This record gives sequence, C-alpha cells and structure tokens, in this order.
Amino acid sequence: MIKLLKLIKAAIVLCLDVGFPMSNSAFGEESSLEQAKKVMTKFVQRQVFAESKDEVAVVLFGTGGTRNALASGDQYQNITVHRSLMLPDFDLLEDIQDTIKPGSEQADFLDAIIVCMDLLQNETLGKKYEKRHIELFTDLSSPVSEDQLEIIIANLKKTGISIQFFLPFPGDVDDGGGDTSASERSQMHRNSFPKKALTEQQKEGIHVVRKLMHTLDEEGGLEEIYTFRESLERLSMFKKIERRPMAWPCQLTIGSNLSIRIVAYKSVTEEKVKKIWTVVDAKTLRKDDVQKETVYCLNDDDETEVQKDDTIQGFRYGSDIVPFSKEDEEQMKYKTEAKCFSVLGFSRSSQIQRHYYMGNQVLKVFAAKDDENAAVAFSALVHALDELKVVAIVRYAYDRRCNPQVGVAFPYIKDAYECLIYVQLPYMEDLRQYLFSSLKNNKKCIPTADQLSAVDSLIDSMNLVCEDDDGETFEDLFKPSKIPNPHFQRLYQCLQHKAFHPNEPLPPIEQHILEMLEMPRVVKERCQAPLEKVKALFPLREVGKKKEEKTAQDIFKDKITGSIRLEGTSGGFLFNLLLKAGSPMRSKQDK
Repeated sequence: MIKLLKLIKAAIVLCLDVGFPMSNSAFGEESSLEQAKKVMTKFVQRQVFAESKDEVAVVLFGTGGTRNALASGDQYQNITVHRSLMLPDFDLLEDIQDTIKPGSEQADFLDAIIVCMDLLQNETLGKKYEKRHIELFTDLSSPVSEDQLEIIIANLKKTGISIQFFLPFPGDVDDGGGDTSASERSQMHRNSFPKKALTEQQKEGIHVVRKLMHTLDEEGGLEEIYTFRESLERLSMFKKIERRPMAWPCQLTIGSNLSIRIVAYKSVTEEKVKKIWTVVDAKTLRKDDVQKETVYCLNDDDETEVQKDDTIQGFRYGSDIVPFSKEDEEQMKYKTEAKCFSVLGFSRSSQIQRHYYMGNQVLKVFAAKDDENAAVAFSALVHALDELKVVAIVRYAYDRRCNPQVGVAFPYIKDAYECLIYVQLPYMEDLRQYLFSSLKNNKKCIPTADQLSAVDSLIDSMNLVCEDDDGETFEDLFKPSKIPNPHFQRLYQCLQHKAFHPNEPLPPIEQHILEMLEMPRVVKERCQAPLEKVKALFPLREVGKKKEEKTAQDIFKDKITGSIRLEGTSGGFLFNLLLKAGSPMRSKQDK
C-alpha cells in the first residue's frame, strides 16, 4: 500500500544572536544581524503564505535584559524568550523587521540552546508534534564554554530535538583562513564569501559547532550547517500550501455482480489562491464599515424599483427570452442515485489518445484500507489490465448532486504500490474538429535533406533529459513538478510588501521568478550553433506591405475646397482629368 503524506505539525524555535559583534560590518556590507533577520523573514513568510500549522517561537541571546525560565544568579543571563510557540503571522514578521534590535551584551550560544530546549519541552508538553526543531543564527563571535556540551548532546538525542546552524561563513571553513574545503556544497559557494580570516573566538566557536553536529549525526551532521547567503537562495521561493489528503470512498462496480471497495485521492489538480479579495473601507481597512446593496430597476424613464421576489431568470433563445425559474433549474438537473465508479467496458490503451485527456484533476484509486478481499480483487484487476494492455472506461460521479463523467482508468504499478489512475474523457461536444491543408501535397513546403538534418540537430541540442556519465541514469534539466507557480510567487511577494509598506508602489518582479520559465542555461548555450544553421537554411526575407490604392480624391483632398458631386462614369473620369490638369472647379453660379 502507498504511504500517504501526512501534514507534519512541527514546533520550531528561531534562536537569534543579537550580541553587539553581530552588528559589526565592513563598509558597504550588510551586518551578520541584518543577513540573519532576512533569512528569518523569508522563512516566516513561507510559513505564513503556505498556511502552515507549524508553530514558531523566537529566542534572542546577547540582549541587554534577561527573560527566560532558567535564569538565576549569573546563569543563562542576557537570553530573552521574545515570543512563545504560536502560529506564524504578520505580527511576527513585523517583530523581526522592526522590533528586534541589536543587543548590547554577549551570551554563550550553548546556553541559548539549553533555553530553547527547555522552552520546547515545556510548551509542547501534552501536545502532539511530529517534529521539534531549533534554528540558530550566529556569527560565533561570543565566548563559548564546552562544560555542558556532552549534556546538551545527550538531551538532544534523548528528546529527539533537531538543530541547524546558520552562519555568515561556510561551516567547513579552514581555521587558518577564509577558504573552504572541497566538499560539493562548499565548492558551489566558495566564491560567495569574502576571504578574511576568522577571529580566534570564531575558530573556537566553529570547532564546538562541528563537534556538536558531528556527534549528533556522524554522516550528515555537518550538512545541517548553512550560510546566510545559501539560505536566502533556498528560501527565495514561497513554500506551497500544504494540503491534507481527502479520501473519496466508493464501490468500483463491474456489471451487477462484482463490486470492489475502493478509495480515491486527488493526485493532480489546479491550485487556486485561497485568499478571497474583499471590499474594505479605504481609511479604516474594515470590512464591516462597507455595506453593499443590490437594487433591481426597470429599464424605463423613472427606473422603477422592482423587488427581487418579482424577478425571474431567463435564457436567451435566439431573439426571445425563455423564462426559467430556480425550480425549473432544479428539475432539469441530472439525477444520480449516489456517487459511483462504474466500469462501462474495456478498451485497448492504444485507442485512448493522449489529447483526449481533459478535466481539472487526476485521481489515484486504491483498494480500501484494511480490506483483504478488496485488495486481492483490485490487484488482480490492475495486473490484468496491465498485462492485456487495456484500460477501463468508467462512469464517475463524485456524489448525487454532480453530473456524471465518462473517463478512463489505466493501471499504474510501482514497487511500493499499485493503483488505477482516472482521467476524464471528452463528450462529443467537447471535441474540436478542424481541417487543414496537407503540407505533403504542397511542393513548396517539402524540406530538403539539409533542412531536415538541421532541425533534427536543433531538437537534439534542446533535449531536456541528459544522460549521466555512467550511461544508465538520466538527469531532467527542467522539472515542472519542482517549479512553483510564478503567479503565486509574485502575489505573495506583493502582499507581503503591501502589508508593511501600504503607501509604497509594488516592488519589481524578483529575478528568480522571471527565470522560472526560462530555458535552462546549459540548453541555451548548447543550441546556439544549431539555431544559426537553421537560420541559414531557412532564410527570412521582409515582404513589403502592399501599397493601398488611393483615388485622386484621397491624394488631393487637402487642395479641394467646397463640395463636388459628379455622378456616373463620365463624371468621375472628367473629375480625375481635371485634378491631374490642376484646373480650378467652379459652379454654374460662378460663371
């Protein structure tokens, strides 16, 4: 059986170093604090617009004051729980941008981790979270003590709390300078960072971070150390909205005697913006301050008002209006007894053309859970369809209120699961039949061998699937399933901007949004030579626009004063002759 994705509710603590070293920066560069706040802002934006159920808390260390449950004496000082666990919102975004300011002190980041662990333990007690996580932002310039490092590691393992570090430099930076090791990820970003040496304090801090992360995970621990710049690139796109899978239970019927319990889930469907535009008062921004009223009036001089109860909807039929009441509309609707997924028959899969697929969704159909008989019967059906290379033609109705559809269900067998995939098919009225002249019968359209070869080379150079060095696996250079909808990305960018800057114009479209649907760079470079060859073999020449025929009246209209009317062919001929000769025209009264 397939394992359906669940909505994972996580408890996340954003732990930010606001100590005074974080505010230091070279001339013309952003401080580490500003970079860290940008990363946090991007992360929270993604959570807000994805309508995530994850709860987020904020802990600051290096603050002038102290506010945390563990503070006593000189322990855990200058650490502040800025915000408890709750759903992220625009208030949190405002806090990060405007409220969080540089601190005047320094604090040990290991002490801050202990405060975050205590917060997660206390605020998730008695609640169900799939994940508890700490994200720590620092430049490692504050003093650190390893006295409790082993205790911290043991408790992180025991409680299952995960941790990630975000630094202004790569996590595997060489202690002696600013260069990086040859690891794949660091190599990608090695030219993105200024090559200045770390301070002694930062060297000690990175040593502690490595030791902590390597002990937690010997193989992948160091991969959980990110740079601010790398994180901004990864978070530049808003996260997609998480959807809980909604099961659609039904009976798959074949004839009157065979019935199999099934359950279906939407696999592909168009995502629409959930936020609904509403009208509010421009000054108060309150919806309640605006009242909308609809009035029906007759199309007469007095615009006589008509009550809504005295109106009826009509259907335009030619030049007439056919009255059609709500009751008529209800009686007209197709009545189905209940939801259904009934097999009407079978067809060879080759008969179902790809361009017949329509509708706004694709369903994956499985045998009902915990029903062994249904699983055996359903599996037999799927494998039989696959072996015989046939598909099922199905009558599908979501419920008794919906019009039925005719669709195709074809087998889909994977190592982990097997199912039927349902796609709607068109009715007769949905098909568009067009006739076009044949290119084969037109001698002017027959390409030469060189032209065919050039186009073949162009297609090969623009192939989006590349073979790897081993010659067996393939790499997809353009993955639509991994590309977010640019409309959503732009909408969220503008909404976020307007929320904080209501009186400013919208920002320009971000470059990564523009590049989403561009040709991959490697393909663009690869196809230049074939394109030039195609241009040479298929020359284009400019066709001049045909001159419009102008009459003498059009040419000399500016010279003519008065109104002249000459009827008949001879009159028109004489008029043209006179214009060519430049003779003045006079009426009889002028003689």
